[in-house]
Amino acid sequence: MGVDLNSAPAPLRILETVLYAPDLARIEDFYRRALGLEPFAVEPGRHIFYRCGDQMLLIFNPDTTQFRNAEASISVPPHGAEGEGHICFGVSGEDIDQWLTKLKSLGVPIEADFEWPRGGRSIYFRDPAGNCLEIAEPRIWGIA
Repeated sequence: MGVDLNSAPAPLRILETVLYAPDLARIEDFYRRALGLEPFAVEPGRHIFYRCGDQMLLIFNPDTTQFRNAEASISVPPHGAEGEGHICFGVSGEDIDQWLTKLKSLGVPIEADFEWPRGGRSIYFRDPAGNCLEIAEPRIWGIA
């Protein structure tokens, strides 16, 4: 009897989002000051993990994670990316102006600030690794 390939349910949500950055010390400082995120787990030179609501933001140094580490206590497959990634943080529409003020006060350039045609506002800026960060209302995707 064969396996029913349609029996597995669809995933419920994204559990982890990953960005890559070689200078994790700068990243940790930026994410703490600009976004108010405190590290959940840190392995210097390799990764910083953040809890964001009920999801995790993992930031890896691709110079170390793109190769298998034979001495690691947990052997996960190598992974790494070059170039800029993207993540969008969801906030209420009422909070976006506060985020805009905070980021500007920290000298973080805002690349875009606009209303989407179907409703909802987004602001875009960059972290020290050049990753494109967005703060937006969930309703840009029709999410309450």
